[in-house]
Amino acid sequence: MKSYRIALIPGDGVGLEITDEAVRVLDVAADIYGFEIETESFDWSCDRYLATGAMMPENALETLTGFDSIFLGCIGDADKVEDHISLEMLLAIRKGFDQYVNLRPIKLYPGVSSPISTATPETVDILVIRENTEGEYSGNGGFFKRGTPDAFALQTGIFTWKGCERTIRYGFEMARSRKKLGSTAPVGRVTNCTKSNALNYSMVFWDEAYDFVARDYPDVETDMALVDALTMWFVKNPDYFDVVVASNLFGDIITDLGAMLQGGMGFAAGGNVNPEGDYPSMFEPIHGSAPKYTGKHIVNPIATIEAIRMMLDNLGESAAANHIESAIKAALSAGETRTRDMGGTNSTIEMGTAVVDAMRATA
Repeated sequence: MKSYRIALIPGDGVGLEITDEAVRVLDVAADIYGFEIETESFDWSCDRYLATGAMMPENALETLTGFDSIFLGCIGDADKVEDHISLEMLLAIRKGFDQYVNLRPIKLYPGVSSPISTATPETVDILVIRENTEGEYSGNGGFFKRGTPDAFALQTGIFTWKGCERTIRYGFEMARSRKKLGSTAPVGRVTNCTKSNALNYSMVFWDEAYDFVARDYPDVETDMALVDALTMWFVKNPDYFDVVVASNLFGDIITDLGAMLQGGMGFAAGGNVNPEGDYPSMFEPIHGSAPKYTGKHIVNPIATIEAIRMMLDNLGESAAANHIESAIKAALSAGETRTRDMGGTNSTIEMGTAVVDAMRATA
């Protein structure tokens, strides 16, 4: 029997509540598909920072290395720790484990309303591949003459050929492995999200890497969109987009817009992936920790359950992952369970139970 060790980092705010739902879904999937799940939870959070001066221990990466995958609840509570400090934990794991692909599926499930009228379950099926370890978030720069009229700041993005090329190549591979409904391309389409008309070094370099990789995939349709235009077309014609490759900053921005296409942050999940499997990958709902809702059990756990689906798919348990996706569709389509963000009154636990019941009903 296969066995997987999963590290749980509930984090801050509502993190504990949604982690409970993650574990429930993992346990049911393991029971149905005959594998074992061993979980271990870590208290790395803003509370730990207040108590010890660090979000996580110095040997955190060494500890996590022994796990097959990582589930992250949500990090941050600005009333306790400044955001730029708490975020360092997430960045340290991404960079330390070379999780260079940020994987963001944008899909609108039946039964979910989107604030964007062009978004329907038939039109919204986009996969954004975001470079995850360098670019604009490299953390290089500094403040100079701070506190004086001559003060200035430098924030330096670092774009390496290796970093750009491998992320873009992953996007083309994904286009080959999935076939979006209605696509006119032989295999799929990869849109290059860029801004090379204004960023005349970094994005020109990124474009060169895109063109270099594209030559190896003549069967995949290519496309380019400036990031500002892309946000407009995401809203106007979401059905056009298949796979989108983007730098760290631009990918971060367009996926939040993508979350609105799919009905809100309560449905949006992401993966921080090391494709080679040299290190564990990490999966998370992309919503914040929502400290004001802590203990109220009102947040939507679908994003959490979607993160678990992505985790199992990454671990090679595709049948279990597909089953979870079908259960999510069934629970949402039924329309009987609706959390607060959906205009309903059901709790986090009740929505999780609806998905679990749908999984068991079709086991």
